[in-house]
Amino acid sequence: MTGVQGVFERALGADFARLHPQMQRRFGVGVEAGYGCVGRGVMSEVRRGPWWTRPFLAIGTMRNIMFPERGRDVPFQIDNHAYIDSLGRETVTFVRTMTMRPGRRRRFDATMIYSARRQRVVDYLGTHQHLAVDLDLAVTEDGGLRLTSGAQRFYEGPIAFRFPMFLSGRAHLIERFDDENDCFVIDLEVRNDILGFLFGYRGSFVCDFPEGVDAPETVKPTREEARE
Repeated sequence: MTGVQGVFERALGADFARLHPQMQRRFGVGVEAGYGCVGRGVMSEVRRGPWWTRPFLAIGTMRNIMFPERGRDVPFQIDNHAYIDSLGRETVTFVRTMTMRPGRRRRFDATMIYSARRQRVVDYLGTHQHLAVDLDLAVTEDGGLRLTSGAQRFYEGPIAFRFPMFLSGRAHLIERFDDENDCFVIDLEVRNDILGFLFGYRGSFVCDFPEGVDAPETVKPTREEARE
């Protein structure tokens, strides 16, 4: 580690040191750190809820947020790169690309900042940063990272409102490093407070840590939102 605090180290504070060393490296991506993280692996399972969740999930494909397909042994890539956005904020990309079948790729686009005002990471979802989501982070006993999404705010032009949770989903994610298999393991579930399970995936991956202080344009959002 460089000793310079990135987005996740600022959010976790002293608990950052409790992460597994490989998790510290992965979530230590930052502008001052001078490297990115590109993970490649396989989702053993990509799941969705009952048939009536399909329209809800299909809407998400318009902005690279969620999608309605299911699959097993799905190849995927996750791109984490740090850059300074046009508003002067250090930002880290979390772009997940899944090859659901030959010729059909789906993406989850997210960009994360540390909000000093909110004292937490704020996750902007999708290509246009319309949804700003508060994240609660905790370190697990085995040095993994538990992420839970909280309040969500919708921004579009002059429109701004707190997104009602009964119309959305809460994400519950655990990521850890598997020493035995020398890889990262990830497990995500998105659940609605009323409807239950909406979407999820689990898998494993290995990472490269390319040097560089900026993110490729292909993983940056189309629009940037100033409001947190």
